[in-house]
Amino acid sequence: MKIKGNPYVVPVALAAVTLAAALTQTVIAQAPSSSSAVLKTPWGKPDLQGTWSNATVVPFERPKEFGERQFLTDAEHQKAVEALLKRDALPGRDSRETNGKDIRGTEKDVARAYNEHWFGDKPTEVGRRTSMIVDPPDGRMPAYTAEAQKRISERRAYLEALLQGTSGGRPGPISPRRNEPPPGYNLDRMNRADGPEDRSSQERCFLNNLPVILQAGPLTPDGRPVGNFGGVIRIIESPDSVDFYYDVGQGSGFNRPIPITNRPHLPKEIHQYWGDSIARWEGDTLVVDTTNFSRETEFRGSRENLHLIERYKRINPTTLQITTTAEDSSTWVRPFTFVQELRKNADKPNMVYEGGCHEGNYGLLGMLINTRAAEKAFAEGKGPDPALEDNATGGESPN
Repeated sequence: MKIKGNPYVVPVALAAVTLAAALTQTVIAQAPSSSSAVLKTPWGKPDLQGTWSNATVVPFERPKEFGERQFLTDAEHQKAVEALLKRDALPGRDSRETNGKDIRGTEKDVARAYNEHWFGDKPTEVGRRTSMIVDPPDGRMPAYTAEAQKRISERRAYLEALLQGTSGGRPGPISPRRNEPPPGYNLDRMNRADGPEDRSSQERCFLNNLPVILQAGPLTPDGRPVGNFGGVIRIIESPDSVDFYYDVGQGSGFNRPIPITNRPHLPKEIHQYWGDSIARWEGDTLVVDTTNFSRETEFRGSRENLHLIERYKRINPTTLQITTTAEDSSTWVRPFTFVQELRKNADKPNMVYEGGCHEGNYGLLGMLINTRAAEKAFAEGKGPDPALEDNATGGESPN
């Protein structure tokens, strides 16, 4: 398995979306008009059922140049349309520009494991919304708390220490921190492979965290999508429950059955990977309240203290609007809200199959076996010290 990229893309980097990215790699969604007729189930509740996917590419954060303006002007919209057409004409490789340089024909152009093909279906619509985030009014992520900044700093320092002496890190001997446990449960691509939990959530196929964001861009500075690699949501309803099946990430499909009930959440001492979700109807909107997450999951720096409130509303027969509010006083200085608008897929030709992530099923096992073999060879004087080899950044220095 060959995955190149910067392992230091912590939540701060994930949140950064530049104006250039917004106008050259994203086209912004516009809220569709509402329909007066609400589709109903046989038991009289709004019908949200079916398979839904993303039809547009939307920047999660609003580029600062737009301020509090939620929509593009006609001229900006036309520029975005032209950028989309240009992007659609690209071959299915890493032909996008990197730092203003055309990389076509270079090793990096063809060497990555995931290229344009894997970033989800190319969008079919062009809208005018400038960001998914609608609150705060500037469309940007709230600042991190001092506690969160400390966690991020400690994690970055630890990852840098494990790269010391390699081609992807700073010069020097092997760090004395080489055998230390990470400062918190690891989800990053660290330069160590003593066991599966040394490897990233991507390599272990943990790209199935909540909230699920169905978008194929924009890209982070190192070329990775801000949300999941496209994907779909399949919704099935009954009078007392609703089930979401997510086919997202690298085949990281998962079921999320949710009771429609007024029971309280689980005791705060009980933590679950996808949290404890409870649903209720508020008029034509399904409201899902989720708490009790575990430390093994993460959303933009938040882990076990994450609290989500998702609102699902069918705007018209072909559009599902999901409005999500995320709060965690240990991570962000205030809550924030973002909106996704998904399109309805025809059910028969768009059946959802069981997800299969070969990185976790096969590649991870091979990575650990190869590392043990390299350590044995080094101990016998037949090979280099694996600790001095960079298996985190692909040899690309983050500096």
